[in-house]
Amino acid sequence: QVQLVESGGGLVQAGGSLRLSCVASGIPSSIFDWGWYRQAPGKQRELVARISSFRRSTYADSVKGRFTISRDNAKNTVYLQMETLKVEDTAVYYCNLDSGDMNYWGKGTLVNVSS
Repeated sequence: QVQLVESGGGLVQAGGSLRLSCVASGIPSSIFDWGWYRQAPGKQRELVARISSFRRSTYADSVKGRFTISRDNAKNTVYLQMETLKVEDTAVYYCNLDSGDMNYWGKGTLVNVSS
């Protein structure tokens, strides 16, 4: 059974930084894409960043230049380095693993950016 566990969320002041991590266990395949999504109160879940098995990354326009997604295949881990955080980045952040056949989600970690 695939399980994803996020960590690294918390309370930070605007302009600060956080690094999120997500570790996967029970992965059935070595070829998959990682993604970070977020959901703010009253809003739909949105894609923040995605990194393919070939390490090609894409970002939402709202985080380009501030967030960096990376992966460590040996550790089955994906990271999201978040810099220059803004109040509007406040949300629950979820990691996602997409193997093509299946899609898996973590339970989320809260990022709260104060002004």
